[in-house]
Amino acid sequence: VLFLAYFAMQVIYARRKYKISPPETTGHPEFERTFRAQANCSEYFPIFVSLLWIAGIFFHQGVTAACGLLYLYTRLKYFQGYAVAAQGRLGPLYASAWLLWALVGLALAGLLAHFLWP
Repeated sequence: VLFLAYFAMQVIYARRKYKISPPETTGHPEFERTFRAQANCSEYFPIFVSLLWIAGIFFHQGVTAACGLLYLYTRLKYFQGYAVAAQGRLGPLYASAWLLWALVGLALAGLLAHFLWP
C-alpha cells in the first residue's frame, strides 16, 4: 500500500510541476509517463496481492515473502525507469512478470499439495 501511495504522490507532484489539473491525463510527456507508470502498477496490484496471499498460505511464507519483496523492488524500478523514459521500464517489467509467474507457480503447487494429497 505504501508503494501505491508513493506512486500516487509522484503523479500529484508531476501534476503540480507541469500544471495539469485533474481529470486531464495528457500534457507534458514526463507527466504522461509518470501517470501511466502509476496506473500500470495499480492495475497489477490486486493480482500481486491475491497471488501473494494464496502462495503464502498454501506453499511457504518465507519463499513467498522473498518473491513478494523482489516483486515490489522490480515495480519500484519499473516506475522510476518509466518516469524517466519509456524504454527504462522494460527490464523491470520483464522481471516483475517473471516474479508474478513464479507466484502463480507457488500458489498452484501449494493448492495442489493441499487439496490433492491427503
